[in-house]
Amino acid sequence: MSTSLLQRFKTIFGLALLTLGALVVHGYHPFSEDAEIYLPGVERILHPDLFPTGQEFFLSHARMTLFPNVVAFSLRVTHVPLEVGLLLWHLASIFLLLLACWELSGLFFPDAKRARWGGVCLVAALLTIPVAGTALYIMDQYLNPRNLAAFAGVFMLVRTLEKKYLQALLWLGFAACMHPLMWVFPFSFCVLLPVMERFEERGKMQSATGLASVLWIPLSPAASAAYHEAAKRHGFHYIQRWAWYELLGAIAPLLLFWWFARVARRRQWPVVERVCRAFAVFGLVYLASALVVDLPARFEALARLQPMRSLHFLYIVMFVVMGGLLAEYVLKDRAWRWLLLFALLSLGMFMAQRTLFPASTQVEWPGAEPRNPWAQAFVWIRQNTPVNAVFALDPEYMDIVGEDEIGFRCLAQRSRLADGVKDNGVVSMFPPLAEKWWQQVQAQTPWKNFLAEDFARLKSTYGVGWVVVQQPVAGLDCRYQNAAVRVCKVP
Repeated sequence: MSTSLLQRFKTIFGLALLTLGALVVHGYHPFSEDAEIYLPGVERILHPDLFPTGQEFFLSHARMTLFPNVVAFSLRVTHVPLEVGLLLWHLASIFLLLLACWELSGLFFPDAKRARWGGVCLVAALLTIPVAGTALYIMDQYLNPRNLAAFAGVFMLVRTLEKKYLQALLWLGFAACMHPLMWVFPFSFCVLLPVMERFEERGKMQSATGLASVLWIPLSPAASAAYHEAAKRHGFHYIQRWAWYELLGAIAPLLLFWWFARVARRRQWPVVERVCRAFAVFGLVYLASALVVDLPARFEALARLQPMRSLHFLYIVMFVVMGGLLAEYVLKDRAWRWLLLFALLSLGMFMAQRTLFPASTQVEWPGAEPRNPWAQAFVWIRQNTPVNAVFALDPEYMDIVGEDEIGFRCLAQRSRLADGVKDNGVVSMFPPLAEKWWQQVQAQTPWKNFLAEDFARLKSTYGVGWVVVQQPVAGLDCRYQNAAVRVCKVP
C-alpha cells in the first residue's frame, strides 16, 4: 500500500471514529423537532395512502425540495427499512460534514496537520451548539435537509477556493435541491470572495455599499392577523426579540474573524486571512439585512427570509479556524491537553442533550422500543389504528414536559389537526395557510378543558375519530394508556 493511500485510509478511519463519537455525544432522535415537517413527505412517497388530510402542512416544504424524493428513492432501491435508512443517512451527513471541514482546514493550514485535526475535532464536538438566536444547531440530532445542505455548502467553499468552479456549481445545485434557503448563504459568500478581491485590487474597500448586492430582499404585502399570530410564535425570526447573549453570538464572531485575519497574516496563512476578512463583511451585510426586514412592522412577512441563518455557515467555518488556532497555540503536541479539552466539551454537549431529551434514550436505535411514553403511544397508534384515521391532540403537545418534541405525524404516521408548535413554522413560511391553521388551533383550545361534546364537535367539523389526552374524559373509548397519555376513540 502506497504512503498516500495509507494516509488517506487513516484520515477516513479517523473521520469515521469522530462520526460515531459525535453520534453518541450529540444523540440521535429521528422523529423529533423539525422531522415532523420533513419526514412525512418521505413516508407519503413510500406509502401514498398515508395522511389523507392535513397534507398541506408538510407538502408545502416537500414540494420545494428533492429531499423526500432522494431519501425515499434510496430506501426503495436498497430495500432498507425506514428507520435504518434514516440512521445511515444521518451518519453519512455527519461524516461528509467532517470530511468537508477536513478539506477546508487543509486549505487553511496546509503545513500544519495538527491544526487540520483541531478544526475538524472542534466542529465534531460542537455539532449541537446553538447558533446564536437562530434556533439552529450546526447539525441537528435527526436527518433533515439542513444537514445535507450544510456539508454541501462547505464543499462549495472548498471548491471555490481551489478555483474548481464547475464542481462548486455542482455542490451548489445539490444544496439548492436539498433546501430552498440554506444554499443562499454559502453561495453568497462564494460570490462575496471575488467581489472583495476586486474592491481590494482597486483600493475601494472604504465603500462596502456594493457588497450588499449579493443579497436581494423583495417587498412583501401586509400580513393577515392569522399570519401575525403564527409569526409572533417564532421570535427567533426577529432579531429585535433576541436576548442579549444571542445578540452577542451574532456580533462576537465578526470580531473574532477580524482577529483571526490578523493572526493569519502574521503566520502567513493567506487563505485563512482572505476568508476571515470576507466573513467579517459577510456577517455585517446579513446583520444589516436582518435589521431591514425586522424593524419596520410592514415588513413582518419578510422575516421568513431569515437572513440571520447566515450565521449557520459562518459558525461552521469559524469553528474550523478556531480549532486550528487552538491546536497550534494551545494544544500543540500535548496529548493530555487534547483529551482534557475535548472530553470537557463532549461532556458539556452530552449533558445539554440529556436536558433537551430527558425522557428519551440518548441514541434511539432503529427497531428499539422507545423509552418515552409519548413515543410508545405514537407507535401503538401506528400499529393499531386505521391508516385514514384523523387525530386531534393538545395543539401545544410538543412543548409538554417529557414529550421531548417528538412529532406525531412522522412517528404515528397518521393525520392530525394543525398544532401550534411546528405547523405554525410552516405557516410562517407559507402565509396562505395561516387562516386554516389558526382555525384548527383555536378549535382545539383550551384542550385540557375539553369534554365529550367538544370532541364530538371536532368529529363533526373535521372528521376527527381519535384523540390523545393526558387525563380521563367521560364518554371516550380509550384503547391504550400508559403513565403519560391515553389514546381514545371518539364515539
